[in-house]
Amino acid sequence: MTQQNVVVCNTKSSGDLSVFPAASAAQKPPVGGGYISISRRPRRVLKNLEINGDNRINALVESMRASSPTHLMSTPSLTEEHSSWILRYPSALDMFDEIMKGSKGKQIVMFLDYDGTLSPIVEDPDRAFMSNSMRKTVRKLARYFPTAIVTGRCKDKVYNFVRLAELYYAGSHGMDIKGPTRTSKYNRDSNAEGVLFQPASEFLPMIDEVYQQLLDKTKSTPGAKVENNKFCVSVHFRCVDEKKWTELLHQVQSVLKEYPKLRLTQGRKVVEIRPTIKWDKGKALEFLLESLGFANCNDVFPIYIGDDRTDEDAFKKLRDRGQGLGVLVSKFPKDTSASYSLQEPNEASDGISSTLGGMETGIHASTLVGIYVIIMYMKLHIRMQYIPNLP
Repeated sequence: MTQQNVVVCNTKSSGDLSVFPAASAAQKPPVGGGYISISRRPRRVLKNLEINGDNRINALVESMRASSPTHLMSTPSLTEEHSSWILRYPSALDMFDEIMKGSKGKQIVMFLDYDGTLSPIVEDPDRAFMSNSMRKTVRKLARYFPTAIVTGRCKDKVYNFVRLAELYYAGSHGMDIKGPTRTSKYNRDSNAEGVLFQPASEFLPMIDEVYQQLLDKTKSTPGAKVENNKFCVSVHFRCVDEKKWTELLHQVQSVLKEYPKLRLTQGRKVVEIRPTIKWDKGKALEFLLESLGFANCNDVFPIYIGDDRTDEDAFKKLRDRGQGLGVLVSKFPKDTSASYSLQEPNEASDGISSTLGGMETGIHASTLVGIYVIIMYMKLHIRMQYIPNLP
């Protein structure tokens, strides 16, 4: 594995960069961090998604169909399976009192996926805009505790969607991390400076090369979209006829087979080509906690909310650390290492504005209210994304 470095930008010296080795991943997790655990049957292990044969292409197509909301909505009733799933992964809203107890006296740190979490899933990934109401909520969230957006998207693109300078941004599945330009008020290290972390910089020329080849290779498939996310390349299937998925995967395979240092992973109607380094959203979460001074603290309570398969690395990291909790945003049952779930809400959003008013009364109570509000907003977005023909 390539030596990974952290680059810290000294904003006081006009871009002066210093480099120091990243913390060892073998660090033992802290004890007694307040992780909320729910007993459940073991999670099934997913098959390796790297493509090198027809069998794996077929398996990948079936996996993508199974994770497609439109595909699942066309199946027979899932009531019994859904009820069983909810028992294992209860609603975060229903378990709000338990979350309050687990986080009491601890510093909450929020980690949020972007697509499908802060914005609805849309056909054109370039139009996955964040609503003004959601932006306002996230801004208030960041007033009370450190907040990071962890996404597979290019960091700069997500920043342009969100436009909140006070957040931490981890793009390309955590391979491109940048913190606020000014010292965060939550950072326990008073000498800390803006964080810039890019553990896969040496892969940039290779990623650009693969991106150009995939643009050319996939242009014959109607609806296919190739997106350069700086440290990874995404091939979107959302607008591709399902009958063409196998053909499109073969096109991706024909390019990827020439690059043994890259690997393929799957998301929701998307496959992504990424460097083979041992880095993911879970590693990004751990790095950000360390950057904030919470590496070996028992009084921190990380909360990660996401909807995609790639978010499972972060959910698993929280379990390994024995701290905080993961919340899976999903309308349909799926295997997960999260503790809680969010689905289509029965609650209306009428109380959101009045709830926000309570954020000025007491710092700990306010942070918990903030969690409640962000959850309600995300539940509203999940409901809206399954209503067809929205204006």
